[in-house]
Amino acid sequence: METTSSSLPPQTPRGNDKIWSILSHLSALIGVGLILPLVVYLAMKGDSEYVANNAREALNFHLSLLIYGLCCIPLIFVVIGIPLLVLIGLASLVLAIVAAIKASDGGCYHYPLTIRLVS
Repeated sequence: METTSSSLPPQTPRGNDKIWSILSHLSALIGVGLILPLVVYLAMKGDSEYVANNAREALNFHLSLLIYGLCCIPLIFVVIGIPLLVLIGLASLVLAIVAAIKASDGGCYHYPLTIRLVS
């Protein structure tokens, strides 16, 4: 009997894969924002598909947050920019924690409203 790739179970994370994935999602909270997911993605994309997927999602999310934040700067003069920046900050905190929990369970969280710049 021949097995196809669709019937194989998903690859389980090995070694430090979970740690790198969790750190990629929480990088903004530890002060390294875009840098850590970018380095992890470039370093691990050939070694672990699990880590590469999580780092790519985190990188796309952080890039999207940067774009949304830059779009809010002109809106500060119209007064709506400040509440939007606060909302973006709270959403990024909550979604990063949710993604880190999902990564610790061996999955990959797909952030809502994220622009997929890195594929």
